[in-house]
Order: sequence, then C-alpha cells, then structure tokens
Amino acid sequence: MIDRYLTPEMKALWSEASKYRAWLKVELAAMDAQATHGEVPRDAHTTLTRKSEQDPLDDAFAQKVAEIEAVTRHDIVAFTRALTDRYGEEARFIHHGLTSTDVVDTAQNLLLDEALGLITQDVTALRDVCRTQAVAHKHTPTVGRTHGIHAEPMTFGLKFLNWMEALNRDLERLANARKRVQVVMLSGSVGTYAHVSPNVEEEVAAAWGWQAAPVTNQTLSRDRHAEVLYALASLGATLEKIAVEVRHLQRSEVREAMEPFGKGQTGSSSMPHKKNPILTENVTGFARLLRGFLITGLENVALWHERDISHSSNERVILPDATAGASYATRRLTGVLKDLVVFPERMLKNLNDLGGLVFSQRVLHALIDEKGMMREDAYTLVQRNALRSWETGEGLRELLKADPENPLSDADMDAAFDLNWYLRHVDSIYARFGL
Repeated sequence: MIDRYLTPEMKALWSEASKYRAWLKVELAAMDAQATHGEVPRDAHTTLTRKSEQDPLDDAFAQKVAEIEAVTRHDIVAFTRALTDRYGEEARFIHHGLTSTDVVDTAQNLLLDEALGLITQDVTALRDVCRTQAVAHKHTPTVGRTHGIHAEPMTFGLKFLNWMEALNRDLERLANARKRVQVVMLSGSVGTYAHVSPNVEEEVAAAWGWQAAPVTNQTLSRDRHAEVLYALASLGATLEKIAVEVRHLQRSEVREAMEPFGKGQTGSSSMPHKKNPILTENVTGFARLLRGFLITGLENVALWHERDISHSSNERVILPDATAGASYATRRLTGVLKDLVVFPERMLKNLNDLGGLVFSQRVLHALIDEKGMMREDAYTLVQRNALRSWETGEGLRELLKADPENPLSDADMDAAFDLNWYLRHVDSIYARFGL
C-alpha cells in the first residue's frame, strides 16, 4: 500500500522488519518447545531469546536479508543466515526440523491476527459513531427513497441504525475470520512431522491460546485466507453502502447532508464554489479494491499437490494491502460520519416537495378500510390523482378533495396526511437495540 493510504499502525505492522520479527517469534517458540523435549539445547534458546530482546530485528537486519536473498533467491535461507550473522552460533539450532512454510504461514497468521485486531477496533469506532448519530437523529423526519424516488416518510436516524446493525455483522465476520487464522502449523515438509514432533506444534499453539492446525500438507489451506479477504470485502461493501448514501445526500439537488469541509479546503482547481464528496468517493474506490483482493484469494485455494508458491507472490501484496486498505477506509468514513453536516430543514422541505405524494398509501388504506372500497377501485382513484400531481405539481390532497369520487372527509384527509402516524413505531425499532 502506498504511504498515502497507510495508517501508522498498519505501516509498522507490515514492514519488512516486523515480518522478520514475526518469523523469529515462530522460530523461538518452536525452539522453546523443542528444548523442553531435549531436541535442542535449552541454553541456545535462552541466549537467542535474550539477544533478540536486547537487539531486536530492525530495518538494518531486513536490508541484510535482502542482500543475502539476492544470492540465495530463498527468503528463509537468507533469514536464517542473517540470524547467524547477527546473533552468533546459537542460531544454528533455529529452524530445526521445520520447513519454510511452517515459519512463513504461522508468522503470517500472527500478522493477520494483529491486523484484524486493529481493523476490529476501527469498525467498532465506526459502529459507535453510527449509534451516536442514530440517537441524535432518532426523530429527524426525512423522506425514504426506493429506486431513488420518494417513497414514504422515515427518520434520518434510521439510516444510521441500519448501518450500525450491518457493522455489527461485519464485526462478527471479522471475529470468525480472525479465529480461522489463529492456527499454528509446525509439521515439517509435506506435513508428516517426520522431523519435528507434533507436540512442538501443540505446545506453541497452547502457549499463544491458538489451535494447532489439525492436518496440513506443506501449507495452510488458503480457504482460511480467503475467508479473511471475504470478511474484509464484506466490510468494504458496508462502507460503500454508507458512502454512496452520503454521496447522494450531498448532491446539489438533494443537499440533506454533506461531508465536513475544512477551513482552507478547495473542491475544484477551476470552480471555486465546489464542495465535492471526495472522502466518500475515496471509500467507494477502496471497496472495489477489497472485492478484487477476494477474487485473488479464492484463486489461491487451488495449489499443486502438497504445495506450490503461486499464492506467495500475490499474498505479499493482497494481505497487507487488504488489511491496510480496510483500516484506512474505515477510519476515513468514521471521520465523515462523526462530523457529518446535516440539514434537517432541507430534509423536511424535500419530504414535502412533491405535494403530499408520499402519503398515497395511507390514503389508499383509508379508502379500503374506512370507506369499504375495493382495493382496485381505491388504487385507481389514488393513482389517477397522484399521476396528475406528478404532471402538474398540484398537491395530492387538493386534487383528491376536488375528485367527486373521493369519499374521504377533511378529517379523514387530516389523518391520512399525518406525518407523525408514519413515525409512530420508530421508538419500538430503537428499543430492539436498547436505544
């Protein structure tokens, strides 16, 4: 991910030095368990642990690995040789009985676990902003739209309540995906434990509070990673759902809400009046990326025999970029919703802009329920006047009042065109969430 879209936490997490620290964590954990069983010297593990704490792997170490890999063309071999150069002869007991993917896949799970933890915090913050705005606009009337056309009255807060609930589901998916990668694989070449005891894998997993992978070949099955990418793509879809709504509400013809516009900000290089929804458009762009990463993740599930590395190259891109992008987009949208500029008066104006057409269903039911009309006849009566209202701009109530076939009295019409009647169950919806 380019620096423009990297949060500080994700930039640090997915650095080369961080990756090598994760690799070393796996190697030392395996070595610890092996030392317990007398397979490697305990003193060697103690010494390496102390040295790694006093002199942690850094950017200079990452550069050293790169220099060695330029010759070996193998990253784990370069890594282990660089460890020997840095920490001395005890490093010869590193990687005892393991194969490269044991270290790479398990360490990658460590990084994914931390990344998903960061994203969970981000989504929780966004969810909480939605809750706050839902409460603030619980009774702010606005027009509901279906197919982009005025439908019936609702409240602005209900939009946020829907988003809050969707984000709750995203949090569940993230939790499930995180659990799916909280597994340790230390089974050696082709997964038979020929050179490393299954106890080592189980003891490392237990120490981390994770699970040992029940069975592997030489890689962890990539359906686990695809599930992570699905959770992130699904989150992206939720973010885009919210972003597209904000973008619509900011349109000049609508102007019911808009992104915050900072002091000194400019909207266009040529048109000084412009206030463009650039933040939410940016979120939409990231949602597209996240969906694309999922396709690649699904392609990675099918590998040749016990392993190939066709997944390896793209995972170096898609896993850091998907997690970093999801975090960035979530934080960006959180800022938008937290400081969203809302225009309740404009909402009410838009609600009334079509001369009462949004109350047509209430009129329909009044004709059926209170005047005993057949549904087809009632529908024809209301639609005839509604279509005329569309064409002429005359108010629906005035047209109905002038229609000789309309049996509704003024009192009946008052009830049918009552805004509060449409919103009478809003409190009950909120009560489902304890709000």
